[in-house]
Amino acid sequence: MTPVRRIVVVGLSASLAVGLSGCTMNELIWGADGAHVIDTTQRLIVAAAAGEAEGLVCAGSGPDLRDPADWEGLTAQEPERFVAAHWPEMAPHDPTWSINLSLPTSSVIAGAQYPGDVFYREVGGELCLVDIAWWTVQ
Repeated sequence: MTPVRRIVVVGLSASLAVGLSGCTMNELIWGADGAHVIDTTQRLIVAAAAGEAEGLVCAGSGPDLRDPADWEGLTAQEPERFVAAHWPEMAPHDPTWSINLSLPTSSVIAGAQYPGDVFYREVGGELCLVDIAWWTVQ
């Protein structure tokens, strides 16, 4: 089987599996928990871009949400269970999950700052925002 044919077969098989199982592609790739983190992050991006993200923030947390324009065009990327060894400065916030965000290519300008990673705590089966790691485009 040629490499192109193999890619087509794998892609069609994955699409069929998603369609038949009722899962989303994110659930297939990241599992139900990871897909929930991605969905929550997409909601956070929309809310923060509208200046209305406070409802997603954990009680007692004060993440720096900055300007709504900083959130425009961002997309959720790869969720992972929080690992304190990777983020020791975030450990005091007791997050459960972290996920990185990506900028649209039109916003990749040297010196631009953006929310590169967000951190959530799971409370009663729901996720709330505990902190944000801001990055500067080099």
